[in-house]
Amino acid sequence: MANNIRIAAPKTVRKGEVIELKTLIQHAMESGYRVDKRGEPIPRKILQKFECFYDDTLIFEAEFHRGVAANPFLTFYTRAENSGILKFRYTEETGEIFEDSVEITVK
Repeated sequence: MANNIRIAAPKTVRKGEVIELKTLIQHAMESGYRVDKRGEPIPRKILQKFECFYDDTLIFEAEFHRGVAANPFLTFYTRAENSGILKFRYTEETGEIFEDSVEITVK
């Protein structure tokens, strides 16, 4: 399964407005408890961390652990002060990083 990040964020907002941000990643998680056809353990592969940056400033972060859903869905809020880029970054425990971004315009 390809990793796919979905982001829901307003494109245009008023200065000072509190906006809701939503993100979901489709990720091929493995708990490390399953075995393959030969009976060998399938290596664990889980998301470890999520970060959201607003113009390179960290505004939200979360740590994930073994019990997290395979395709975690997050909702959080921030105050829109200026036009810029919102970058959404997921880090897998293997070190692989999955990123996507959206631009918002503040009027």
